[in-house]
Amino acid sequence: MKILIINCGSSSIKFQLFDMTTDAQVLAKGCVDRVGLKESEILYHKTGNDKVKKYRHIADHTEGIEAILAELLDTSTGVIHDINEIKAVGHRIVHGGDKFTGSVMITDEVIAEVEECIELAPLHNPPNLKGIDSIKKILPNVMQCGTFDTAFHHTIPDYAYIYGIPYEYYEKFKIRRYGFHGASHNYVTHKAAQTLGQNYKELRMVSCHLGNGSSVAAVKYGESVDTSMGLTPVEGLMMGTRCGDIDAGALLYLMEKINLDPHCANYELNKKSGFLGVSGISSDMRDVQKAAWKDENKRAILSLNMFYYRVRKYIGAYAAAMGGLDVIIFTGGIGEYSPETRQAVCENLEFMGVKFDDEVNSYTCSVLTEISLPDSKVKVMVIPTNEELVIALDTLKLYNGHEINVFA
Repeated sequence: MKILIINCGSSSIKFQLFDMTTDAQVLAKGCVDRVGLKESEILYHKTGNDKVKKYRHIADHTEGIEAILAELLDTSTGVIHDINEIKAVGHRIVHGGDKFTGSVMITDEVIAEVEECIELAPLHNPPNLKGIDSIKKILPNVMQCGTFDTAFHHTIPDYAYIYGIPYEYYEKFKIRRYGFHGASHNYVTHKAAQTLGQNYKELRMVSCHLGNGSSVAAVKYGESVDTSMGLTPVEGLMMGTRCGDIDAGALLYLMEKINLDPHCANYELNKKSGFLGVSGISSDMRDVQKAAWKDENKRAILSLNMFYYRVRKYIGAYAAAMGGLDVIIFTGGIGEYSPETRQAVCENLEFMGVKFDDEVNSYTCSVLTEISLPDSKVKVMVIPTNEELVIALDTLKLYNGHEINVFA
C-alpha cells in the first residue's frame, strides 16, 4: 500500500511517498519550492538514485502537486506505474486548536474546523488547506488524513496550558498554550527510547527541535507535559524571525510608542525579530555564526548567546517540572547540523548529570548519535527528525486500522 505525504507551506510543497505494505519504506521524496514565482524549483529524489532538480513555473499548489505526481509516474525515474497505486494522502496541519487530539480523516466538517483555526496560525493553516483542496481536485476518490502539530501536546495539564489572564477569555476564545512541532517531538522521543533500549513510558525527556522555527518539549513517561510554543508559534525560544518570549507589557509599550496597530505588531514579532532583528544580519543561523566567529560582530555574538541561553533555560525548567531528566534530544536543522549550538547549550549542565562528549559531538551532523559520555547520567542524543513517517503511520492506521510499529 502506497501513501503520499504532503506538507504544504506558503510557497513550497514537501512530499514523501511511502510503501507501507510490510514496513515504512520511502520510495521517493522531494520538494517543490518557489510556488507562484516565475522560476519554481522541483527537487525529486528516488531512493537509491541521484537527486533530480528541474526549473519551471509552478502557478499554484494544485499545479505543484500535479508536478510531483508527474515525477512519481515518470517512465525513467518514477516509482509508480498508475496513479491509483496511491491509496491515501496524509497532510501535516499546523493548528488544530483544542478540537483535535489525534490524526483524523479529512471531511468537510474537519476542513471547516481547520478553517476556524486560521486566525491562530495565519501563516500555516491556509497553505495546509490548499494542499487538501488540491488533492481533492486531482485525486477526488483518494482518502485524505490530517496530522496536527498541536495534537501531540493535548496531554499537557491545564495548569501548564492556561495563561494568567481572565479565565473567560479561555472559555470564549480558547486562548491557551497549544504547542507545535508535535510530529517531530513524537518521532524523536520514541526513537530515543528505541535506540537506548528503554521503555518509552519510563523516560523523562526534553526534545529540542531547533531550526528557523524552534520549540522545546517536556515528555514525561510517554506524554507531553509542557512545551515552549503557545497559542501561536511565536512564544518560547528566539527563532529566525520570531521574538520568542517577551513581556506583554513591552509589546504594549512599543505599540503606543511607535503607533503600531495589531497587524503591524504581529509582523514585527513574527517577521522582523529573532536572529534577524537582534543581529541585523540574517534570519539564518549560519550567516549569524559566520559574522560572530569571523567578523566578531557584537550583535551576532549577542543573538547566538541569547539563543543558547534560552534553550538551556528551558531544559533546566523542564527537568524541574518533570522531577528529573533522563534524555536530552537535539533535532531540526540547527539541532542536527550545528555541533557548536549543542555544545553551547549543554555547557554548565554537569550538575544535572550531563557528561558531554565534545569529540563525538564535533563531527556529528544529522546522524543518529549519542553525544554524551558512556557514564553520563543524562543521555544527550542527536536524532534526525522524521515527521513524514509519523504522518504515514497515522494515515495507515486511519485507512485500514493496520498499524506498523517501527519503534519496537
